[in-house]
Amino acid sequence: MREPEPQRSPSSIELLLDAEAEAAIRAEWDALATRGLSSLAGHTSASNRPHITMVARLGLAPPDRGFLAGIPSFPIALGAPLLFGSGDRRVLARSIVPSPELLSLRETILAAVGPGDDAPHTAPGEWMPHVALARRLRVADLATALDLIGGDIHAHSCNVRHWDPATAQITTLAELRQA
Repeated sequence: MREPEPQRSPSSIELLLDAEAEAAIRAEWDALATRGLSSLAGHTSASNRPHITMVARLGLAPPDRGFLAGIPSFPIALGAPLLFGSGDRRVLARSIVPSPELLSLRETILAAVGPGDDAPHTAPGEWMPHVALARRLRVADLATALDLIGGDIHAHSCNVRHWDPATAQITTLAELRQA
């Protein structure tokens, strides 16, 4: 009998937020964890930072770093919470207002990596920019969780990185500078 192949996680290109916004998201992670709810606070590896996944796919190699040269930092608005998934456990995330700068950066990234078999949540026409707060939140705990989420967070884009879970390697692709 043949054993099933282990499930692999896709590599991703992610947009990081400025230090103040990261601290605000981490405070929400901590508030959820303190109440005993699902939260990303418990995942303490260096790869676990608040981020917006721009593209994810199996075998996604980091593109040449020069493709992001000259792209300045831009404002990002983190808005209302939203849920992904189905069943009694869901992903709880903060919505991201898709600004022209964010959409342009995504198109630049997609052009640099070329076509591929994107993960469903980052496929063209399916991408919903967000920052995850909890991965397996019980729907029964949603009201409690929502009471712990603050108002809108005004952020700036910071860095773009490539994350390869197979090797646990993080590669900085660009440091976006304030204009």
